[in-house]
Amino acid sequence: MERLWAPWRMTYIKSVKKEEEGCIFCTKPAQTNDKENLLLFRGKKCFVLMNLFPYNNGHLMIIPYKHTSDILDIDKETSDEMWELLSRSKKVLTTVMNPEGFNIGMNIGRSAGAGIDQHIHMHIVPRWNGDTNFMPVTGETKVISQALSETYDALFAVFSCQ
Repeated sequence: MERLWAPWRMTYIKSVKKEEEGCIFCTKPAQTNDKENLLLFRGKKCFVLMNLFPYNNGHLMIIPYKHTSDILDIDKETSDEMWELLSRSKKVLTTVMNPEGFNIGMNIGRSAGAGIDQHIHMHIVPRWNGDTNFMPVTGETKVISQALSETYDALFAVFSCQ
C-alpha cells in the first residue's frame, strides 16, 4: 500500500470537531478579526467569507447571519441580500481573478454534501479551463496556487471599493 502524506489536512480534521462545539458561521462574524477569519464583506443580513479549505482559488461563501439549516427560515430581505452578494462576489472575482466560469450552489443537509449542515450558505467557486489536472484524480489532492492571505488582500481591496 502506498501512502500520500497530507499533514495540512489535520487542520481541517480538527476544525470539524470544533464546529460541533459551536457554529463557525455564527462565531466568525461575532469577532472583529476579519482578515484572520477571512471575512471579506459584512452586509446587513449576510456576509461573504473565503473558504478556509477551498475547492479552487477564490472560493467564497455567502452566509446569512441568521443561524438556520433551512432556506425556508430566512426572510425576503435576507434572501435578496444573499443574491445581491452573490452577484457582487461574481463581479469582484471576475475583476481580480478573471475566471472563465463559475460553480455556484448550495448543499442543504449532510446527505447532500454540506460540510457545515446546521447553517445554510451559498458557494461561488471561480473556474478556469485546465484548472483540473491529474492531482485530484490520482492523488485526491487539489493544488491551490495562491496563499489565502494574498487572495484575501486582493479580493478585499475590490470588495471595499464597490
